[in-house]
Amino acid sequence: MTSPEPAVARVPGPGEPLLLRGGLVADGTGAPARPADVLVAGGTVVRVAPGLSPAGAEVVDASGMVVMPGFVDAHVHADAAVLDRGVQDALAHQGVTTVVVGQDGLSYAPSHAPGRDGPDAAAFVRRYFAAVDGDHPGFAAGSVGDLLATYDAATTADVAYLVPHGTLRYAVVGPDPRPARPDEIGAMADLLAAGLDAGARGMSTGLEYAPACWAEPDELLSLCAVLASRGLPHVSHMRGYEDRVPVALAELLDLSRRTGVATHVSHLHGPADVVVPLLDAALAEGHDLTFDSYPYLRGASVLALVALPTWLPLADLDRATAMLRDEGVRARLLAEDLPARAGVWPRVTLASVPHPDYRWAEGRRLVDVARTLGEPPALTALRLLAATGLRVGCVFEQPPTASEASVRALLRHPAHCAGSDGIYVGGHPHPRGWGTFARFLGTHVREHGDWDWGTAARHLAGTAAARFGLADRGVLRPGARADVVVLDPRTVADTATYADPRSPARGVRDVLVAGDPVLWRGERTDRLPGRGVR
Repeated sequence: MTSPEPAVARVPGPGEPLLLRGGLVADGTGAPARPADVLVAGGTVVRVAPGLSPAGAEVVDASGMVVMPGFVDAHVHADAAVLDRGVQDALAHQGVTTVVVGQDGLSYAPSHAPGRDGPDAAAFVRRYFAAVDGDHPGFAAGSVGDLLATYDAATTADVAYLVPHGTLRYAVVGPDPRPARPDEIGAMADLLAAGLDAGARGMSTGLEYAPACWAEPDELLSLCAVLASRGLPHVSHMRGYEDRVPVALAELLDLSRRTGVATHVSHLHGPADVVVPLLDAALAEGHDLTFDSYPYLRGASVLALVALPTWLPLADLDRATAMLRDEGVRARLLAEDLPARAGVWPRVTLASVPHPDYRWAEGRRLVDVARTLGEPPALTALRLLAATGLRVGCVFEQPPTASEASVRALLRHPAHCAGSDGIYVGGHPHPRGWGTFARFLGTHVREHGDWDWGTAARHLAGTAAARFGLADRGVLRPGARADVVVLDPRTVADTATYADPRSPARGVRDVLVAGDPVLWRGERTDRLPGRGVR
């Protein structure tokens, strides 16, 4: 006699009244977690208190669980990937209910500057940032509002957008490696204002990437003044990290000092004994400063950033590719520029190599690929970049100045919030897109005690929601949006590794987005309540 199949838990309907009973509530404010029930209905939190009566709500047993506000990924490259079911699963299993995209100054919108006969910025980003953002399946060209519309009812998580400065610059100035003229700066400011009017939550800069690496102070000051007038932040991939943090951060703080703009540093990393005093001094001076970081000692980006100098016309992809195929240019690079990177090559693993002759190299160290090809690693890097039109992505070990102790010191800082910097492109991506939030919880709360559960909720939800003006989320309080995570504090953990980067996290049981379950009893539902945040 066979045993009956276990009953499948009914998935509550969108907005249905639910009483999450008996859990430990970490509300996102930073207050200590406390025993309480959470009543949600109609997509909002109705009440948080112990001993609540069902009052017509379905009772959900949360005993032994921690109940938190939905997590906000403050920095992630999900601009297109958030529409992919596998990536949606990765987010849901980590409890992420809002993602902030448009990072590092490069994304798809706005693709053109109205009234100007300029180039297609979206087409440039799809090529230059192919190994980071990939190609958006439902957006060819258009405005910030057009892009935000592609997320409505198409994903499990809400999508907040930062107007990307490099995209603005390309749409107005094009690929030229030169300072912007006053009329071009004005056009960029107008384009930025239009994006903010459409609902963008700030502006990002990628000051190590083309074309932003050629921006001069007047350009950045004018754009930051637009942000300051609206109370929205300047979010920056700085001009350098690790030993370059002091100079790079000083540039951002000078922009803040001169315009009043709030500052958010993307994926901050570096020696804590240097970085933390700089942060504390800036806060003491009165700067409105926050930053995000992820709990890993390896980074990921495009190989062009790691390998190529900015004297190459990196924003003119056809010309740059042709130059890399020129023997004279390669000889100059190998003789003058790349010897200084000799210590970098052993730390690089190839994540994405979109070329049929070299796809076998994904997941292998650059030095091992070079050994297979019988040539120096620097020449292999140039070979792959030329063959793919600069579309190679990589994972790389940070320099020795990065350490686990520094990662832990930064995440404990009160100005910190969580950002995965997740990249979902390629055959062998960084595991952070699948593991960051669960790793924070399992490793840094349960194992190391870097945070308690109440502090964790602030770092994973409350701080980022406040930074990006998402006033309706990031906390569990009456009237807030019912983005809710129910997790098992004993088992929550990341399982993704560098060898197996797409392994989903475990321990998150239920996830509500605006009261609609996207994960229920640990299983993905068919709900797509996400939308573009306006």
